[in-house]
Amino acid sequence: MNYWPLLGVAVVVAGFVTRRNPVLVVVVAGLVSGLAAGMGIGDLLSLLGTSFISNRALLLFVLTLPVIGLLEHHGLRERAQGWIAGFRSLTLARLLVNYLGLRQVLSMFGLIDLAGHAQTVRPLLAPMSEAAAERERPLDEANRMRVRALAAATDNVGRFFGEDVFLAFGAVLLIQGFYERQGIHLEPLAIALWALPTAIAAFVIHAVRIAWVARSIRRHNPAGTTPHAAD
Repeated sequence: MNYWPLLGVAVVVAGFVTRRNPVLVVVVAGLVSGLAAGMGIGDLLSLLGTSFISNRALLLFVLTLPVIGLLEHHGLRERAQGWIAGFRSLTLARLLVNYLGLRQVLSMFGLIDLAGHAQTVRPLLAPMSEAAAERERPLDEANRMRVRALAAATDNVGRFFGEDVFLAFGAVLLIQGFYERQGIHLEPLAIALWALPTAIAAFVIHAVRIAWVARSIRRHNPAGTTPHAAD
């Protein structure tokens, strides 16, 4: 067995220990492993190009993380909180229930990555939810964590129970393939339509849960604090 290609692992370890650029470290490690395995430069470049093309969607998703981090560094969360503070009639429950409905509808049309924890929950929905909750009661640290967790759970429920209604979703095609092997032919549309009652039930149940948690937070007044004078 040829162990020389494992030199790429040593390059990765050395690169991360010396705090080099991660992308450069990975590319160099790949080149070292390829050359040690006996591949030519042309074959290596072809392999890198093929890998880039086949994983370009993942690359675009990864690029959103530094973009969101840069926006947060320049005050995105504070802007979102200030914007929500201007809507006096918008409560925590109304905000999250509306987001839940929007998330489910988008997922039903296959737009599952248009929102998410990295794209919307952390930079936008969580701070907006905190601002909406603080308009009714000051938040202590425990309730602040509850609000953030509720925002994240709302995104999860909206996506999970909405995407099953999308015809081209992998789970729908998996169900169709399973029944097809058992001699039962089902159209993807029929499977998606049968997912609608579950999606509606999930919306109602989680909307009630949102209202219950929001009421619990509103009624909880941390020791030594009072509601905002504007309320």
